[in-house]
Amino acid sequence: MSGTLEGKAAVVTGGAGGIGSAVSKLLASSGARVVVAYNRNEERARELVNNLPGNGHFAEHVAIEDRTSLATFAEAVEAHFGDLDILVNNAATTRFIPHDDLAELDDELFDRIMQVNVRGSFACIRALRPLLEAGERGLIVNMSSIAAVIGLGSNVAYCASKAALDSVTRSLARALAPKIRVVSVAPGVVDTPWIGSFDKQWQDQQMARTPLEEFAQPEDVAQAVLAVAVNLRSTTGSVVTVDGGRLLG
Repeated sequence: MSGTLEGKAAVVTGGAGGIGSAVSKLLASSGARVVVAYNRNEERARELVNNLPGNGHFAEHVAIEDRTSLATFAEAVEAHFGDLDILVNNAATTRFIPHDDLAELDDELFDRIMQVNVRGSFACIRALRPLLEAGERGLIVNMSSIAAVIGLGSNVAYCASKAALDSVTRSLARALAPKIRVVSVAPGVVDTPWIGSFDKQWQDQQMARTPLEEFAQPEDVAQAVLAVAVNLRSTTGSVVTVDGGRLLG
């Protein structure tokens, strides 16, 4: 599908992470100009931009939970591109806590997860909506997780945040149509360095629950984002899973 996004402009929040970098690379290789948005990983983001195919890419700082930071970010995107075609809400936070350890999941962490994963994603949409509406038809891809459905994930708050994000997807798909489509992409276990840091017993347990007997690669998730952008043009308000069959039980 090389060149299918020629002339399009895209923002990928959390764009230098494992999944974010794969999405940024694939969108760029398909012709898009990409903003690799970062909060803490400036060096990694700028290195990624320098190695993306094509032209017009840049790295830009944004803290999606901060209104002032988002306003400055939106101004930078407008200054570079004029309008925006694709927003990939990939930035998120979590920490592994067993679901039965209610004390460890304290109020501060619970609020932080919801603040970034839900409110931050919504606030990013709110800030960039005028730019997304300025083009032919904008697309928002919210990076969700099958944790939203199965209730298994890094912690209870993370699962709740992704369920809430899917609800945001459905609500805004109605509210922003027909100018903007909104879709969730929901991976299962993705073979990133973070997952690789878990012990083999845990990984084996997850693999046993995966009918295809393989974890998704970041590139598989990126392909889903590209498919939504290029091929699934009549799709909005839906959740596209990339889970190796985990939802089959």
